[in-house]
Amino acid sequence: MSTELAPSRLRRLPSWMLNQTAALAHRLVTEGLGAVGFHRYHYALMSTLEEFGPTSQADLGRRSGLDRSDVVAVLDVLAERKLIERTPDVSDRRRNTITLTSAGVRQLRQLDGELARAQDALLAALSSSEREHLARLLDRVLVSHAPSPEAASEPRQKGP
Repeated sequence: MSTELAPSRLRRLPSWMLNQTAALAHRLVTEGLGAVGFHRYHYALMSTLEEFGPTSQADLGRRSGLDRSDVVAVLDVLAERKLIERTPDVSDRRRNTITLTSAGVRQLRQLDGELARAQDALLAALSSSEREHLARLLDRVLVSHAPSPEAASEPRQKGP
């Protein structure tokens, strides 16, 4: 639904505006990364590896917010492209340690450029200081709803 065609009651709801903006952001990021043969999941895993260093697949999934089954499939693609390496964990040979390769670091820089263009397209109506202010406000909202570290480590309840 186009924003200008939406009823004013909807346009007054921050949740509605955030949802509309998220849909637009998703489209722009998907198009930008897709144009160079990548997906947001690739970027999330490579970014996590660069920031936190080599880690297990399970920890990588937790830190990046991806489901374990998605992590394996995305890592398969990244390994095929030689952007990550899987090596047996020295402390537990049943696990793999995932490491970003130098080619992965270079690719991540290129993807940063694609995402910067998507961000610019999304936020074209805002000045630089308005963009920074918006990012701080959104971060504060997200942090205020983040689960506590204790809750994050507890098993999830199934069902409603």
